[in-house]
Amino acid sequence: MPYFVRRFVVTMAPMAKEDRSVLGWFAFIVSVTALALAMFGLRSGSASGATGTAASSSASATVDVTLSEFKISPQMISLPLTGGTIRITNNGSMAHNFSVPQLGLKVGDINPGDTTELKVGPVAAGMYDALCEIAGHAANGMKASVMIGGTSTGASSTGGDSSGAAAATPTTMSWQQMDAMMADVASKFPAKTAGHGGDLLPPKVLADGTKEFDLEAKIVKWEVSPGNFVDAWTYNGVVPAPEIHVNDGDKVRIVLKNSLPESTSLHLHGIQVPNAMDGVDPYTQPPIQPGKSFTYEFVAKGPAVGIYHSHHDAQLQVPNGLFGAFTIDEMPIPQVLKDKGYTQVDKKVNMVLNDAGTIGLSLNGKSFPATEPTTIRVGQVLEVNYLNEGLMAHPMHLHQPVGWIIAKDGVPLDAPMPGDTILVAPGERYTVLYKAVEPGVWAWHCHILNHAETSTGMFGMVTALIVEE
Repeated sequence: MPYFVRRFVVTMAPMAKEDRSVLGWFAFIVSVTALALAMFGLRSGSASGATGTAASSSASATVDVTLSEFKISPQMISLPLTGGTIRITNNGSMAHNFSVPQLGLKVGDINPGDTTELKVGPVAAGMYDALCEIAGHAANGMKASVMIGGTSTGASSTGGDSSGAAAATPTTMSWQQMDAMMADVASKFPAKTAGHGGDLLPPKVLADGTKEFDLEAKIVKWEVSPGNFVDAWTYNGVVPAPEIHVNDGDKVRIVLKNSLPESTSLHLHGIQVPNAMDGVDPYTQPPIQPGKSFTYEFVAKGPAVGIYHSHHDAQLQVPNGLFGAFTIDEMPIPQVLKDKGYTQVDKKVNMVLNDAGTIGLSLNGKSFPATEPTTIRVGQVLEVNYLNEGLMAHPMHLHQPVGWIIAKDGVPLDAPMPGDTILVAPGERYTVLYKAVEPGVWAWHCHILNHAETSTGMFGMVTALIVEE
């Protein structure tokens, strides 16, 4: 953090609470803008992308794109200001097409196995939407972005493995243009968007003490980032779904109503339940058909950090938003950490990761600059549950002193493990304690670099930890 920003934040300490509130947010915006210009670590190299495999050449300015049911890979397609060629291959089992409506560009239907090319540019720098225009395909995930004036990204279809990634093509914009675009994006954080997910869902307590939770699976318009509304598949209309929290020994009842256009089921991932309540149709129950309901009942056994999500057409329903945190009791703090001053947890955060479907690269259902920062004070302890509901592994990195992993997949560890970059595979959960040491605005992001920043600024899986005096 630049010295003038650090000094500004530190000198806020003796001010009145009201003044600190106003100036604190001003310092926060200034800090984030400075942070965008200073994060040299996010500008170099290339790593695993969102989905699929892209290949690009600075000489030919050609990017390979694949279509399938129902996705466009990669989700971020980048070309220089001079334009280039998008080479499109249909790897699916049905016809798909490809268009960039804002540029008036499109190719007709492409049969399975065929390849065609789309010439682009030169056009103005910016981000443009791309999609398959066949009815229903975009709503089910066939959307992407075309970035003009940025870098090309590569990706591997094997989550977290960047061995197949193509090198990024150097940008053609000037460094002044790049700095200005990065600062502009950073200044918008945290951007206000409609909808907030992951809040605690209060139970209805029945006469016998059973805690009942009512869920409705339905499709709603969800604003992932400013102005970017998608058709999200949700529980109770939010992404991620509301957190369900109970205590060890509680009798739990979940009533799921299906208002989706297809059948569904509810799996309690990482939560011990009877086989008949495992939510995997057609093996443990019949599918919950549209308009029907199903009731799940079990006794909670904890502590546990789990996920509840669909287990029917899961490759579509889960990335599109049907996921939420399910927690039981509290994770104990190991004695060795208590001896280091981690005596209590001052704030808890569930961070649900995603990278596919209509939601795409996101933290708790939002993409930067619409992600939500977390605020704590120097000396306080933050407990974070990382829960990966995407299709790829994500190395999560917080720009603070090392975190301590105290539980893996909801199971407390006998000895905590240090980690400042924690690789979270699909379906995994890690519980981590962080103790704030230095004041300031600290970047918090996936360290697959093209999940976090391009030459036009930060996006996707980025947020911030704000540490106050």
